[in-house]
Amino acid sequence: MVLLRRVIGDALRARRQGQRRTLREVSTAANVSLGYLSEIERGQKEASSELLAAICDALGARLSEVLRDVSHTVADAEQRHGVLVAVPEQSGQPLRSHPEHPAGEVAVEDGVTVSVHSDSPLKATLRTTRRVPASGGRDRDVVCAA
Repeated sequence: MVLLRRVIGDALRARRQGQRRTLREVSTAANVSLGYLSEIERGQKEASSELLAAICDALGARLSEVLRDVSHTVADAEQRHGVLVAVPEQSGQPLRSHPEHPAGEVAVEDGVTVSVHSDSPLKATLRTTRRVPASGGRDRDVVCAA
């Protein structure tokens, strides 16, 4: 499922960074607190239509342009549904064989697993874990994330 607030936040952040502007500059121009704008960009807070219009104005963008970008991203994510499967994490380690996400983690070879964590509709983190024998007879996991 695509969270609209995350896609909106990603679109706003992309526009701001494309202009090489800081959160402080845009928050001042939009008359919104820096912390709240940061939460909107990270998809943690829902922006009201008035606030969204003020942020767009501060970015020199039309609301319709930003919403068009959001619409394209949502449509693209809907078409790719199931390609990237989120893997729930617990204490920084991916869960093994979660019934809701059977394709999220795949054993590649003996002792090696690959997991996919969807960070946003078009951004994912791949994590490989390999069980390595250590001295003293205790195995340890070596994790690589990309």
